[in-house]
Amino acid sequence: MAKILIVDDEKSIRKSLREILEFEKYKVDEAEDGMSALSMATAESYDLLLCDIKMPKLDGMELLNKLNEQEIDSPIVMMSGHGTIETAVEAVKKGAYDFLAKPIDLNRLLVSVRNAIERTSLVTETKVLKKKVNKQYEMIGESKPIEQIKEMIAKVAPTEARVLITGSNGSGKELVARHIHESSARVNGPLIEVNCAAIPSELIESELFGHEKGAFTSAVATRKGKFELAEGGTLFMDEIGDMSLSAQAKVLRALQESKITRVGGDKEIKVNVRIVAATNKDLQKEIANGNFREDLYHRLSVIVLHVPSLNDRADDIPLLAEHFITQICNDYGMPKKTLTKEAIKALQAVNWTGNIREFRNVIERLIILCDKTITDKDVKQYAVK
Repeated sequence: MAKILIVDDEKSIRKSLREILEFEKYKVDEAEDGMSALSMATAESYDLLLCDIKMPKLDGMELLNKLNEQEIDSPIVMMSGHGTIETAVEAVKKGAYDFLAKPIDLNRLLVSVRNAIERTSLVTETKVLKKKVNKQYEMIGESKPIEQIKEMIAKVAPTEARVLITGSNGSGKELVARHIHESSARVNGPLIEVNCAAIPSELIESELFGHEKGAFTSAVATRKGKFELAEGGTLFMDEIGDMSLSAQAKVLRALQESKITRVGGDKEIKVNVRIVAATNKDLQKEIANGNFREDLYHRLSVIVLHVPSLNDRADDIPLLAEHFITQICNDYGMPKKTLTKEAIKALQAVNWTGNIREFRNVIERLIILCDKTITDKDVKQYAVK
């Protein structure tokens, strides 16, 4: 049930509004002036405030300012018997959701109340989803190697420096790239990901730089590439060691000049993109074998971050196990399972060639196949190959 606070110094108006809103199944509180309303809105969460402008002690506009200062984001519908267009515009500029002139039209009131409360519901839902997404990409661990990575991210992220992330498959390179983006000044821009190993070599240039209509047989329309889609944000180029030499040459030019040209086009397009690249290959060996351009390597590797393997951070396994057990049991809607101390030791003894990705799969397997308490015997049966 939505909760509404009516703020008005006239008791008769408060009473009338209460009766109308309670009939519509809203829960209603009252405040006779701005100071009382400020105290109540600070102590309790309301889905909506209906607030008169002219009041003693603290008028409606001053209350609106105070609520904004305290970052109380309940929508506020302002009311006034002396309203003008200028007053309404000022109230909305200061953050009011709506403005109602007295005497208040009943239908107008109910529509405004319903819309404001729906907005509150959407804002709350968005916050919950953001928290869920952020938790999904949380960097779990307190070992020395992972703390060093976190410290490096904190130093590097606020800059515009290009970052090359190295590490074996499944170790969390994408997670590091995401944290760099979210801690950067480009956080409000897009994070665009491209897996260079998953795209055929003949299509990688079109994927990165886009193409013009008719550039090749299947190019039935003009299409933007990843560089343009990442404008103002971060382009994460995963498995860059698998990129063809011709695509590498174009990427190098894009980094040097901050310009790209679509496949089949001749127009230069300026791009404002931060590049974060990742690879599981030894690029120095790839350079020696003629598979990777040395000049591109030096452009990409302003900062090199090496993500440790799970075997190098076995001390984090208890925390990771707890995190994944909670996450997976919640997703499956089942009671949370626990690991014995011996089971944790058994997990720490495994050679995790697939790193975090493999570890999560094993935890999911144990949750599905084992009883409420997971033992070291279970780990040996279902985790060790």
